[in-house]
Amino acid sequence: MTNPRMNRKIITSRSGETDIAIDVFHLTKQFLIPQERKRSIFEHVKGLLKGGSYRYEIFSALDDVSFTVKKGESFGVIGPNGSGKSTVLKVLAGVLYADSGTVEINGLVSPFLELGVGFTPDLTAKENVYLYGAIMGIPTRELDQRYEEIFKFAELKRFENMKLRHFSSGMILRLAFSTAVQTDPEVMLVDEGLAVGDASFKKKSWEKIDELQKKGTTILLVSHDLEVISRLCSKCLLLQKGKVVMTGKTAEVIEMYNKIIERGELVENMKRKKLNIVTLTDK
Repeated sequence: MTNPRMNRKIITSRSGETDIAIDVFHLTKQFLIPQERKRSIFEHVKGLLKGGSYRYEIFSALDDVSFTVKKGESFGVIGPNGSGKSTVLKVLAGVLYADSGTVEINGLVSPFLELGVGFTPDLTAKENVYLYGAIMGIPTRELDQRYEEIFKFAELKRFENMKLRHFSSGMILRLAFSTAVQTDPEVMLVDEGLAVGDASFKKKSWEKIDELQKKGTTILLVSHDLEVISRLCSKCLLLQKGKVVMTGKTAEVIEMYNKIIERGELVENMKRKKLNIVTLTDK
């Protein structure tokens, strides 16, 4: 796997600009959803021996998605459940690979994705911090210098030697976020996992993100919280069923999203959606 902290260099963007931090071009990602359930290994083997076929629904999580984010910009991604928001984030973070299209990122990337992604429950909090640091390419000596600050921010110093499996979801969130922001990212990818934390920690987290913004960190934020998107992001992308509905100034994109919701188009479109079924035959 590519080290997410490594520079992915952009000489010029597709538009010829050199101030682009994230450049996404014709991104497509599909998943196959089984239409029939095999309950045991025996049923799978039996199907293979008999040359059986399996029916799948093709789900297009992302369908020809393109957008750019400039250096130092805070960019929001909104849309209903199943619109492809988290898939975009995971492709940018290198957790998922796209079926087609290109992603270029200029800068050191720090992803803060779903709760506890990258952490191992059987390791202690301390061990997980060093593991995450190694994945992010942070030298051990540098991590040693940041260690106390990580646990101070997370308010978890007394639990540093406890295995993560005994942590609450809020404790895991605090540790994950605190570790991520200590990597001095040039590009930060943030999922709406911050919503899991208590009010006090959420306030501290948003203050930290404000601090990163002032330092010129590029931030891509995925969230259902339109108030947070409105406060933090100057530009925004609206997705629906994996397609780009609109990209532009945050206020204008949120206005469009609210109009779509009011007209009930999100619900109606889901009702009218036709499934694309494919059959794969075992040979």
